Amino acid sequence: MITKEERVVYGTEDLLTTLCSSVTRVLNVASQSRITYSAMVQRITKVGLKPDIGCFVLFDGGFTGLVVLNFSAEAAMEIYERYMLSMGMPKSELASSFTSDEVANIMGELMNQIVGDFTGKVRSELQTNITQNQPKMLVLNKQVTLSVDTPLDRPEMRRVSFFTERNNIFYLELAIDRTEFIKLHDFEKSEVEDPDTLLEREQAAKQDAAPAAAISSDDADELLKSLGM
Repeated sequence: MITKEERVVYGTEDLLTTLCSSVTRVLNVASQSRITYSAMVQRITKVGLKPDIGCFVLFDGGFTGLVVLNFSAEAAMEIYERYMLSMGMPKSELASSFTSDEVANIMGELMNQIVGDFTGKVRSELQTNITQNQPKMLVLNKQVTLSVDTPLDRPEMRRVSFFTERNNIFYLELAIDRTEFIKLHDFEKSEVEDPDTLLEREQAAKQDAAPAAAISSDDADELLKSLGM
């Protein structure tokens, strides 16, 4: 039995750290390069999509939240190119612009893997379950503010800066209801699936259905209207 003094409290910053480790874990494997993030985190009052490529995903279950990744064109192209080259794609066949549907598809696929890795860690470390919707990708020339569909009673919002190997920057933003997990007794953590396995599975499934497709201009307009823009 764990005494009161030995109980472990797992809060917002711990969840954020777990999410950040999922970002670096998946992107390091995918790009075969070193992705790092800042030791400093920002408290923010709103989350949103920003130029040049914005990607967001909602999750619900044990707790509710919204995860956003905002990539500069340079960061998106670096990760996309490294990923495709590591998969054996000739450089001559790669997309030349971040506005290409192929770039958005790949970034959405990686976002799907990041959140999948995160939900696996939540099940293992926190003994609860969250589900995610399909990531949505938008190529943007202006900022779009997002709100979580399920109202948050005590919202907490954070932003973390990430850096690629070529020192291009992208940002993670998280909006989550304030919550704490308190460890009542010891338990054995289940294994979290390796990113290599996850990425291989995604590649095998790509012919059946793309996990996250780029949004056409018409779909983007409809999405922006649904977000109140």
